[in-house]
Amino acid sequence: MSKQHLGHTARKRFGQNFLHDLFVIDQIVSAINPKNGEHLVEIGPGLGALTEPVCEQVDALTVVELDRDLAARLRTHPFMASKLTIIEADALKFDFATLINDDKPLRIFGNLPYNISTPLMFHLFSFANKVQDMHFMLQKEVVNRLAAVPGNKNYGRLSVMAQYHCHIMPVLHVPPEAFNPPPKVDSAVVRITPHQIKPVVVASEASLHKVCAQAFNQRRKTIRNSLKDSLNEQQIIELGINPDLRAENLSLQQFAQIADAAHRLELSNVSN
Repeated sequence: MSKQHLGHTARKRFGQNFLHDLFVIDQIVSAINPKNGEHLVEIGPGLGALTEPVCEQVDALTVVELDRDLAARLRTHPFMASKLTIIEADALKFDFATLINDDKPLRIFGNLPYNISTPLMFHLFSFANKVQDMHFMLQKEVVNRLAAVPGNKNYGRLSVMAQYHCHIMPVLHVPPEAFNPPPKVDSAVVRITPHQIKPVVVASEASLHKVCAQAFNQRRKTIRNSLKDSLNEQQIIELGINPDLRAENLSLQQFAQIADAAHRLELSNVSN
């Protein structure tokens, strides 16, 4: 057990589970491979399990922490305080673009609270063009969803949008015993690298979001039914896509085709 846990009780409402396994911590820091001069940002530093070893390797680190007590601890930390820029904010609402004061892209990492991990991923994807890479500890199931391919039961809206924005690479499996308190689920570390060039070109990202949400909100239905508010059966057939397929059978490429067709239709309805 690490001494870091003295005097701070994990708060359920923040979804806090503190990492204390030194071997796992070392592997995560090696995966991040922080270097001086990079624009490093940690989300939810907590008791500093990753913050401390990263600060041993670099002179400056920005941290985004919602828990007031934890932020106060970091401000008075004997060797880290001078290296840290501490932002007390909710990462879900924080504008990460405000951290860019030069042309250096952000390198974001963190042991993320599981109760916000999916919405936080979507929030971070909106800053993908400002990010070099991201390394996160997540619930293993979320990493499986990020990396899932069509036809897999984990494949969903998160998979499609994540893979549109980024290259997903699972790095490390982490057992519950690595945390205090131990969560009831397995965890995993994932490396998320925004694409320099997107794998598909869409006329409207909003349209891609929308058709993915429609299709996966009713994932048991065929797309003939789940997408009827965007395209009718004939319009789907004209794209060369079988309307009897379900959302989980469609590739990113096919979602892009559907999104573009729905977007064109919307524009023509507006101009009429």
